[in-house]
Amino acid sequence: MTKKDYYETLGVKKDANEKEVKSAYRRLAKKHHPDVNKDSGAEEKFKEISEAYEVLIDQDKRANYDRVGHAGAENMFGQNGFKWSDFTHFSDVEDLFDRDFFGRDIFNVFFKGFREQPRRGPVRGNDLRYDIEISLEDASKTINTEINIPRTETCPVCRGLGAKSDSEVKACPICNGTGQEKREKHTPFGKFLSVATCSRCNGKGKIIGKPCDECKGVGRVKRMRKISIKIPAGVDTGSRLRIIGEGDAGSRNGPSGDLYIITHISPHEFFRRRGDDIHCEIPLTFAQAALGAEVEVPTIKSKMKLKIPPGTQTGTNFRMRGEGMPKLRGSGRGDHYVKVKTTTPKKLTRQQKELFEELAKTEKLSENGKIFNKIRDNVKGVFR
Repeated sequence: MTKKDYYETLGVKKDANEKEVKSAYRRLAKKHHPDVNKDSGAEEKFKEISEAYEVLIDQDKRANYDRVGHAGAENMFGQNGFKWSDFTHFSDVEDLFDRDFFGRDIFNVFFKGFREQPRRGPVRGNDLRYDIEISLEDASKTINTEINIPRTETCPVCRGLGAKSDSEVKACPICNGTGQEKREKHTPFGKFLSVATCSRCNGKGKIIGKPCDECKGVGRVKRMRKISIKIPAGVDTGSRLRIIGEGDAGSRNGPSGDLYIITHISPHEFFRRRGDDIHCEIPLTFAQAALGAEVEVPTIKSKMKLKIPPGTQTGTNFRMRGEGMPKLRGSGRGDHYVKVKTTTPKKLTRQQKELFEELAKTEKLSENGKIFNKIRDNVKGVFR
């Protein structure tokens, strides 16, 4: 099969200088590299681009190609031509494409994983979550309680070492304590260095001869731990409390994670909470609503007296300032809202019935008088 002209492959003119050739190659290599472009023909395209670049960027090879064409190029690469297999083990593609072109952030996006280094230093432990349900009364005040949580702790026997003794911890013979395996690959472009996590020590750089009997060489153990916690007044459903250092233990002398307490407030049979305010509803008799009264109202703190003015209508809301929930952030408290509802008695004594009948007569006479006056005003002058 006839090969495509190298200049045409890179999209440059025959008199293109080195800068133009490199720029064209970078642009095309970024577009067609198999690790970026998953199309079926991307690998073959990248092979053509790399072959063209290798010839045109070298003055001697380019001069030879200009004289004899692809026949000279085959001599440069050998009888089998360009070997794509030389690129299959690149771990340092950044050097191939030049860091100045990609930049560190862009390189990590397109070739993530080539330069990932094993973590050998201290590793922080995981954070833990614990959900707790408390009553509305408990949420209105500061409470101290204890909880049991399962967590990972540093092995008490080996103190996190993972071995029976210090002498059982030795440098890994494969990576010599570095945690990395290095391999060299020779290609037409030069020598490339491949760096990977050590397969023997998994990047730790050390191996254990005789592991600890308690933790089996891990350095950490699972334990159920009882912890005393303090829940501040004013928490609501979804409030998050952070207890520093009470999460899982870290590895390799890393710090422990944190414990997050998530509160849930159980529903109350009488009170309804809205933010820092408390709402409730109390019944009133006809007499209390009509004549006014002083009634006892339960609040989240205690019982209080509420004055009901005469003529209060059912559904009226009364506000009791500062009698609601304490504010979690800041000072002060919310308010307590009382909604009154006039109730109708289902059964009456004889005396109550007689009194209501007398009341009904007065209401009837009063109502009839109002109706008569309203009609008279509306038809005034009609029958003059």
